[in-house]
Amino acid sequence: MNRIVIRSLLRGLLHSRNFGSVAGVPGGARMQLTFAAVASPGTRHQSLSDGGFQWRRFLTSSKAVAEEQGKVKLEQGVKDIENNQEKEKEKDNALVSSYWGIYRPKITREDGSEWPWNCFMPWETYRADLSIDLGKHHQPKTFLDKVAYRVVKLLRIPTDIFFQRRYGCRAVMLETVAAVPGMVGGMLLHLKSLRKFQHSGGWIKALLEEAENERMHLMTMIELVQPKWYERLLVITVQGVFFNAFFVLYLMSPKLAHRIVGYLEEEAIHSYTEYLKDINEGKIENVPAPAIAIDYWRLPKDARLKDVITVIRADEAHHRDVNHFASDIHFQGKELRESAAPLGYH
Repeated sequence: MNRIVIRSLLRGLLHSRNFGSVAGVPGGARMQLTFAAVASPGTRHQSLSDGGFQWRRFLTSSKAVAEEQGKVKLEQGVKDIENNQEKEKEKDNALVSSYWGIYRPKITREDGSEWPWNCFMPWETYRADLSIDLGKHHQPKTFLDKVAYRVVKLLRIPTDIFFQRRYGCRAVMLETVAAVPGMVGGMLLHLKSLRKFQHSGGWIKALLEEAENERMHLMTMIELVQPKWYERLLVITVQGVFFNAFFVLYLMSPKLAHRIVGYLEEEAIHSYTEYLKDINEGKIENVPAPAIAIDYWRLPKDARLKDVITVIRADEAHHRDVNHFASDIHFQGKELRESAAPLGYH
């Protein structure tokens, strides 16, 4: 309808620029129209001083409008997908917890953000004790001490040859081995406690804490280093051999087993010290710390690789003390349960 009216007006303008008298216009005054744009939906008109009208565009072009509408629809679609995913997640959690009664409570960080880890909780995190003496060394005195010391030194030779100064890969291998003794010792003490109807003096928990702490070292290092396929194969082989060998050794002589672990931890301190040396000299890039390390050790948000290696080295020093202490208890002819375990001593 608008198009018909516009065409009629245009024809009139072509034949004559003046229209006849318009009813209601005093003195037979004539109305003159000037078109600045074709009247269409989305336009407005503005009155002129001479009584005419001038049409002007009010909105942006149709292309811009279409783009804006498309953007709005896209954002709405993304929101709908996120809402549906959240509803599905809540539905799944509700289905599981409604039957078994087990569900993960909502846990947040200190800043109010959601806790992202299932492998450890905020109350299991800690700040490493960096004041520990890194230079402590147990001088081998007895025959078993000397055996333990020589065994560890011999084990270091193939490690140095294979990894040389690739301390990231070396740390991965070290942690896959270091996490075994605590688990084996804790498991055997657990079975002994059940078998003899005796308390363990807290040593089961202490040794399992050590194993878990070493495993967290590994989870951190994996964020920094990706082992090659042959290194993964080496890990499987070494773990299989070491687990069974240490299992038998702990059954035969717990004091020798703990002494060997104590010396292994001394070697770990040395390896991480060399790692830090290469970082300080710029041979290894001091990259940002992984998120899991920041939360586990309560490090600053801007922590770097150097900070991570420093706290891991402190943990190894604590493990050194615990295992030498356990070995000393056995050398005195006592059982571990007769002395309080150093719980929470990472």
